[in-house]
Amino acid sequence: MPSCVLAYSGGLDTSVILGWLQDEGYDVHCVYVDLGQPCEDRQAILAKAKACGAKSSRIVDAREELCRDFAFPVLQWQAKYEGIYLLGTSIARPLISKVCLQVAREVGADAYAHGATGKGNDQCRFQLAAEALDPGVKVIAPWRIEKFRKLFPGRTEMIAFCEQKNIPVKASLAKPYSSDENCLHISYEAGKLEDLNVNGVELVDFGMTVSPQEAPDKPETLTIGFEQGVPTTVNGKKLSALEVVTELNKIGGRNGVGRIDIVENRFVGMKSRGVYEAPGMTVLYLAHLMIEQLTLDRDLTHLRDRISPEVAEMVYYGFWYTAKMDALLAFIREAQSKVTGEVRLKLYKGNISVDSRQSPNSLYDEGIASMEGGSSSYNQTDAEGFLRIQSLPGRVQGRVTPREY
Repeated sequence: MPSCVLAYSGGLDTSVILGWLQDEGYDVHCVYVDLGQPCEDRQAILAKAKACGAKSSRIVDAREELCRDFAFPVLQWQAKYEGIYLLGTSIARPLISKVCLQVAREVGADAYAHGATGKGNDQCRFQLAAEALDPGVKVIAPWRIEKFRKLFPGRTEMIAFCEQKNIPVKASLAKPYSSDENCLHISYEAGKLEDLNVNGVELVDFGMTVSPQEAPDKPETLTIGFEQGVPTTVNGKKLSALEVVTELNKIGGRNGVGRIDIVENRFVGMKSRGVYEAPGMTVLYLAHLMIEQLTLDRDLTHLRDRISPEVAEMVYYGFWYTAKMDALLAFIREAQSKVTGEVRLKLYKGNISVDSRQSPNSLYDEGIASMEGGSSSYNQTDAEGFLRIQSLPGRVQGRVTPREY
């Protein structure tokens, strides 16, 4: 009998897919990749997989790896898809594929199955990662199989299937949106959120943040320390990557930080609307940028800024395991070698302000930057020749093609 590994969440889609794969003759090994999903009962999900006849089921804790090896390098790039989205779901998908393929190799499975729809980005991220790691892998994506779609044209049929097979699901026909969560963020999309006249931030029942209006009336101060571009301390306490994210989720979340509502361009070509919350990572992006402003020189910073949108695009599309990404990650490790220091922030009702920042590698020289005289490193008279050279092309062009003024 053929066997497959299923990336399993215990939700409606993967519950149906587990039953369908069994009907198709597969032994199914369910893998719940623990990425710090804040609102899920892991043991209940594991028990459910066993009760539903999975050949095997397991939880694989990948939380630390997600933060350390995936989220933090993207943070170092200051990568935001289309200038806003911090890529919380995108970052996790290559790791899920990696873990599932590791289990597939262990149990001798013939295929890797996932529940991503045929319209979204996740199908791309799962498959591009899987085929890069195992070029011969067989990927089963039921939503791209016509036979599956005919059986399950909508949620009504999926819920009926679960009732028929005594599969417990919490889903209801009235659920106003779908969500995906990990320790980096929670995303909300589909359902009523597809109507752009609906206020997404008011519709969603957020799981990580309070609204800015409900946040405390007093600012909260915190300090974050970085070593070579990696956040290592919060309020002076040394923490692991996961602990940093977890602690900042709590602090940022209770201060209403990190909610966004965007219309984004999917890899498959359509626009979609998403509501996201990422309190800890939102705090980290700003804190990291503040230390960079002290420690990176102008040309390196500007080069990073030019490439950053491309890195965000690669992560969003799913091109993590590529030679190009390998080279970019090597570049950013070197570029971040001096990004060490500490920043003090104030959080207040969804806003973040900078209180102070310091670094042993700071390139900021108050004496040079001061508008007061007296610096031996900068002679203002030198600016005359500098500007005459810079303006030379403009003067030549102005004589040849005078501009009206």
